[in-house]
Amino acid sequence: METAKKEAAVSAPGKPFLMRVGIGLFGLGMLAVLAVFIMFAAGLENLPVWLSAAAGIITPLGLLLGLIALVREARAKN
Repeated sequence: METAKKEAAVSAPGKPFLMRVGIGLFGLGMLAVLAVFIMFAAGLENLPVWLSAAAGIITPLGLLLGLIALVREARAKN
């Protein structure tokens, strides 16, 4: 009986998968934003397009996924 409880506790993750993906994407996007600001402050004018696109797309996408996961979790509790 105790092993079943331990297995259930181990297999139950702390955060849903969608929340983890959202947090990861948001973190990567924030690193891209930070890199863009540092490169711009260093005097570089022609920044890579992929870096600017990552900063502009990945950050809000991660935020959106995190919010969707949060709403789904709150609805599941009710």
